[in-house]
Amino acid sequence: MANGWAPDGAVQDQIDDTVKDALLAARASIPSGESATECDDCGGPIPERRREALPGVRTCVGCQSERDSKRVLPGINRRGSKDSQLR
Repeated sequence: MANGWAPDGAVQDQIDDTVKDALLAARASIPSGESATECDDCGGPIPERRREALPGVRTCVGCQSERDSKRVLPGINRRGSKDSQLR
């Protein structure tokens, strides 16, 4: 069922694109390469088990938790507002 002037399947296409964008953003944030022995933020040691579990890690658990709590995921409003569609 189409919504307005949108073709059939347009809503599912928007959902698929949003999921694809989220996956690409998540994959881009995965560290790679050689792990650091000291945290880039606080200078504290990074435990050996963390470095083995996450190759390329650059921060300790505490600093990474703080970074993750501040992370804002960019969103794209693919639907737009009703007013913008009527103009």
